[in-house]
Amino acid sequence: MKHRAHALAALAIASVLLAGCAAAAGSVDAVSAPPSDVSAPASPGTTPSAGHSGSANGHHGGATATPGASPAGPSDAALMVCGDQPMDRLTSILDLKEDPHTVNHWADSTFTCTYHLQEGALDISVQEAADPASARKYFDAMQALAKDATPIKGLANLGFPAYETADGSAVFQKDNFVLHVDASDLPDTSGPESISRNALAYQLSTTILACWVEHP
Repeated sequence: MKHRAHALAALAIASVLLAGCAAAAGSVDAVSAPPSDVSAPASPGTTPSAGHSGSANGHHGGATATPGASPAGPSDAALMVCGDQPMDRLTSILDLKEDPHTVNHWADSTFTCTYHLQEGALDISVQEAADPASARKYFDAMQALAKDATPIKGLANLGFPAYETADGSAVFQKDNFVLHVDASDLPDTSGPESISRNALAYQLSTTILACWVEHP
């Protein structure tokens, strides 16, 4: 059932591309500016360390890694995770009557957009590395630390390194970005179609990846 859902979502990515994504400038307008009191980005490095702001049940067991030199602020691509396309996709899947409240944050080379749903919080984050090689090293470290990580294979990974976890996360690496959709705070199923949190995380991931393909 899971593989069938992944295959359908992979085929549906073409329709997302045809529908178009919010351009980078529009996406910036769609989110509030990063807080002025955000801590400065971390110094270069790729060693896993404690202090990740992940879920309590431990997608990465409370660990993280800093992928190389950090930019001064989030890129236009990173800001897209709080833009119109993932918001529209989320409200459509869950049949929401209004857009959920969002809060965004930039720290340690990571832009995070939190969608506050009635059932719990949905976090979408983008870790920005100095280059693709650093991003892959960070991705590999995340996968090694993740609990019950399963690689996403075949058409379902859209040609990118990807894995999912049993608690409702999907992680993809594209270029110098590592995308993490964390639905672990949500119940096992949500919405009128009772979509699983893993399927929700995967579908939001492919929506954002489609935006990145259209606006590299």
